[in-house]
Amino acid sequence: MTTYTPLPIPAAALKELRESDDSGRDMEPFAAGSVSDRVDSVGSPLRCCLRAVVEGERIALVSYAPLRRWAQERWARPGAYDECGPVFIHAEECGGPDAAGRAGYPFARPGALRTLRRYNADGHIVGGRCFEIPADADAGFDAAFAEAFAQPGVELVHVRALEYGCFHFEVRRP
Repeated sequence: MTTYTPLPIPAAALKELRESDDSGRDMEPFAAGSVSDRVDSVGSPLRCCLRAVVEGERIALVSYAPLRRWAQERWARPGAYDECGPVFIHAEECGGPDAAGRAGYPFARPGALRTLRRYNADGHIVGGRCFEIPADADAGFDAAFAEAFAQPGVELVHVRALEYGCFHFEVRRP
């Protein structure tokens, strides 16, 4: 059981991304592991349902700006912090994470390196840290999020892969 709730890309954002991504490109779906899978996607993180890509699934690699819609909901102005990056999503609606079947934080492979970026109510980065996922991933993430939210003004934390900068999931202030 985790202390904080990892959030996938919201359903309304996924609907938009399946038409045109946050860089203005039309979605180009493909079957994972097929000849058209130019990025070897099998096993990669799906940000719509917070699980790994399975061979044969219809997916897409799209540009996503995770701060954009959060900022719009709150009238925040992230400015240059409104970053776009690549994420895998299902090409069709998938129903989101399976809460009953999921235990722990997603994509929590011990030894993997993550960046935990902290954002304030204006959508500006107000800190962050490099994080190596420990053997007890849940306890490690819980401690890192507790540290982040102990800083006054931190409203949300984005978890990203250190290697590629890809957005993995977000956690909001409880």
